[in-house]
Amino acid sequence: MAQDKNQKNGSKKNPFSIYWIYAILGIGLIAYQYYYSASSKIPLKTVAQFESLAEGGYVENVTIVINKLRADIRLNEDGIGFLKSTDEKQFQNIKKAVKNQNVRGKSSGAYDFELNISDNGNFEKKIEEINAKLKEGGKHQIPYTSETEYDYLSSILGFLLPIVLIFALWMFIMRRMSGGGGGPGGQIFNIGKSRAQVYDNGKSTNVTFKDVAGLQGAKEEIEEIVEFLKNPKKYTELGAKIPKGALLVGPPGTGKTLLAKAVAGEAKVPFFSLSGSDFVEMFVGVGASRVRDLFKQAKEKSPSIIFIDEIDAIGRARGKNGGFSSNDERENTLNQLLTEMDGFGTNSGVIILAATNRADILDKALMRAGRFDRQIYVDMPDINERKEIFQVHLKPLKLSKDIDIDFLAKQTPGFSGADIANICNEAALIAARKDKKEVEKQDFLDAVDRIIGGLEKKNKIITKDEKRAIAFHEAGHATISWLLEYAHPLVKVTIVPRGQSLGAAWYLPEERSITTTEQILDDMCSALGGRAAEQLIFGRISTGALSDLEKVTKQAYAMVSIYGLNERIGNISYYDSQGRESFQKPYSDDTARVIDEEVSKLIESQYQRALQILSDNKEQLTQLAEKLLSSEVIFKEDLEEIFGKRPWDREHVQEDLRKVEIPEELKQELEEEKNEIPFNTPDQPETPEENNPSDEEKRE
Repeated sequence: MAQDKNQKNGSKKNPFSIYWIYAILGIGLIAYQYYYSASSKIPLKTVAQFESLAEGGYVENVTIVINKLRADIRLNEDGIGFLKSTDEKQFQNIKKAVKNQNVRGKSSGAYDFELNISDNGNFEKKIEEINAKLKEGGKHQIPYTSETEYDYLSSILGFLLPIVLIFALWMFIMRRMSGGGGGPGGQIFNIGKSRAQVYDNGKSTNVTFKDVAGLQGAKEEIEEIVEFLKNPKKYTELGAKIPKGALLVGPPGTGKTLLAKAVAGEAKVPFFSLSGSDFVEMFVGVGASRVRDLFKQAKEKSPSIIFIDEIDAIGRARGKNGGFSSNDERENTLNQLLTEMDGFGTNSGVIILAATNRADILDKALMRAGRFDRQIYVDMPDINERKEIFQVHLKPLKLSKDIDIDFLAKQTPGFSGADIANICNEAALIAARKDKKEVEKQDFLDAVDRIIGGLEKKNKIITKDEKRAIAFHEAGHATISWLLEYAHPLVKVTIVPRGQSLGAAWYLPEERSITTTEQILDDMCSALGGRAAEQLIFGRISTGALSDLEKVTKQAYAMVSIYGLNERIGNISYYDSQGRESFQKPYSDDTARVIDEEVSKLIESQYQRALQILSDNKEQLTQLAEKLLSSEVIFKEDLEEIFGKRPWDREHVQEDLRKVEIPEELKQELEEEKNEIPFNTPDQPETPEENNPSDEEKRE
């Protein structure tokens, strides 16, 4: 407990900062300057007042300050009495100044006054005239001198203060631009230092390989790197060398960064973690300097691992950055990174991990063997991997007994690990919103609907005609997808507005490795079923098919110009995986015209096909739309009542095969053939005991 308290107390931020010292010094200098620069002399109002004092013999001496246009005048006590008789208000100011400010120059009954003058020469002539009058009257003449006054402190502060302010402003801007004051690289003088987060001396991410579900192939290769660092002798005895780098490539949310966190948690070596954008700065040379410093630290602590997340920020292919500068800072950083990874100098004991979802734009020199020896593709999880991911994310949830993980895995094809984590969290939020004690199956289904389609908008104003059009539109999609062999099987159809859509249909796509022409055509026909239903029933079309047309157009252009699935274009693909033809088409204008014609012909043929299918099943289409209008949501079972079971449904076929009755004669023939197959013949001689291997020999 005491240790916990100390940790808590140690984690509190110290309220004292060195900047308070700077502030106190600044305030002290300003107060000192104000106190000593403030005049301790009592001001006289006018030159005429001075003349009356001088002619009366009340002035002891005068000092003319040349550079200040000021005259310092010393009066005797008789002069103070004279001022009292002539100006009571000024006399009160004198008393107050003497009492509160301890007027400087108060000695032997004399007081200092000051008078602002406009011209030093004229004032001297005025004193000469007064002295001439005093001489004629036999009175004491006024001695006067001239001097130049120097205020060294004010001069120094006046010179240094603007410089200090400019420097402070510059420091503030640089700190903000360089990512704040915390950690290396935060201060302006450390801007060229690495900003990597170091996991060393027992510090880890608390994530292990047990927390990474699925990703078996990727996890095995990463585990091998960690195992080499833990037990290098196992590999070096055979002459093997550990890969210098491993690049994790895959779509967003598949677990690339999670794998790196697991490495940081499992590896017993220093782990440096940073992002590709941490190298990029507005100052020239900072990125290359940070790369040098990063590898310097890693070599000092070798063996070690460096993880660079989103490496495409600095690893983009050189000469393709979109800018027109010949001295691009990103290219300088990349060049330094290439040199550090496998340059003239040695770089033993440092392993590089990197992650990106844009491997196609990385520089080829970065991808070669010797730098990133392994490219580990982290793909979307299949059904078994999704099941494992669900098991990880369902652990902290309080689940009801009806939760079937296999069912959840089947309902989420194409979902990444991040999507599955979001579904689990969203289901828990939905259950809490409904004041449930446990998370139920329906909560997960609602979470899937929420993530795919968006939030329900039950209060959206829709007219009856619009609602009827939406119902037939969605019924058209459902009808064609049910009647076509290669279309994705339907799960649910709704006309409740969600997100930006007024209606939606949920499908359960098959997990395919390759896609045939027939499958794409059936998918296109199903997507055009909504607009075809509107044309067939109402004789007019609406803008509700925008997303369907966008999807179909992309599929058609992909078939013609990318996949080579068009007879007229032939077995040609104009796809540029490297992005080198971004500013021009890789084909002529005549070919572009042919592609446009074939795409239009392809889409129109599927639209006519959709119209024909719906015309042949118009009665069932109307029945389905009316049921959708009444209940707003229909499921797979509702379509089975109207259309019957799909003849090519795998589950349906397997179920029908189990119901097939095998004739008795065929059963007897199969049984006889089974009995004729020799498994262990009794006539076979037993193996001699001395020829049987012993248990010890088996183990060897």
